[in-house]
Amino acid sequence: MEKGEIDGKRKVISKETDVLEEMKTTEKDIKRGGKIKDIREDLELEQEIIKKLKRGKISVKAIKEEKVSPYVRLSNRIFAKISLSLYKNNAFGSLKEDLIKANLPYLPVSYISTIFLTTIIASIISFLIFLFFMFFSLSFKLPFVIPYEGAMSSRLVKVIWIVLLIPLGTFFTMLMYPSTEKNYIKNKINQELPFVAIHMAAVAGSKVEPSKIFQIITLTKEYPYTSKEFTKIINEINIYGSNLISAMRKTALNTSSYKLSELLNGIATSVTSGGSLDKFFEKKAQSLLFEYRLEREKYNRMAETFMDIYISVVIAAPMILMLLLMMIKITNLGIDLSTQMLTLIIIASVSFINVIFITFLYLKQPEG
Repeated sequence: MEKGEIDGKRKVISKETDVLEEMKTTEKDIKRGGKIKDIREDLELEQEIIKKLKRGKISVKAIKEEKVSPYVRLSNRIFAKISLSLYKNNAFGSLKEDLIKANLPYLPVSYISTIFLTTIIASIISFLIFLFFMFFSLSFKLPFVIPYEGAMSSRLVKVIWIVLLIPLGTFFTMLMYPSTEKNYIKNKINQELPFVAIHMAAVAGSKVEPSKIFQIITLTKEYPYTSKEFTKIINEINIYGSNLISAMRKTALNTSSYKLSELLNGIATSVTSGGSLDKFFEKKAQSLLFEYRLEREKYNRMAETFMDIYISVVIAAPMILMLLLMMIKITNLGIDLSTQMLTLIIIASVSFINVIFITFLYLKQPEG
């Protein structure tokens, strides 16, 4: 048996013992106050969790050391000094914040180094592609690759953009990736949040300790994106020794979702002031669910409008364009294109329009 598994089992046994002792102490204290009825549901829930732990339904994984990938290590070895200097001069703006909120396992300096190495590799590939198109051309007839026989100066003007476009595209794509991932996670959390709040309201109604609400939500595995944020709260308490209020406020600062940040700050305020958590969750769940329905209704109406535009542009327009191009070709009005080239133009146009529509609908997805 590996050391990690032994440590994991020791943690489970220790956790079970602590929970049992805590339940016995709590039961004695409550009996003295005459409030046994309110605590029974909490005790039964905790006992059920312990039974699941014993049966192995809830797995407790030992923390494993994550090794740095060889690619990131090579990037750091070559560009670490340059990346550190640029990072200290704030050349990459909010990269650190985006990496944290996107839950990406990279340090800012390591990610900047990776961007530089990937851009250099893309530059080498683009130069090889440039050399290929300098001396060869592609054809729709066999053989598909033929030697280029025109003037090299005009050819250079036509293909020089390859050397610049691919490296710049790679650089800006990697630079924008953390921000894009952060927005993606934000949307996913906002979609899960109304149902998470409903679930938390149901759990809070059984008078469970606030910190255990987050544990129960993460154990359900029904809300993968929100569970990652709640796992941060649990780790802050169990690993770093923070109290519940501090853990929630820190996670609220580092989450990509403003709605989740509001929820966590609201819970912290309610716990601090001694308010009723179940009532707070009920009101919050109603508010979030109402916003969720409004956003879905807006999105459905927009999708219907774009469906009408799509049918007109993508189905009717290419047919009309094909007929026009064929008529122009037949009448010899100056367009010297083969039938295969006309077909390729139509297919490329339809594909491009499809990409635009899909991208726009994806970007306009409702957050909640």
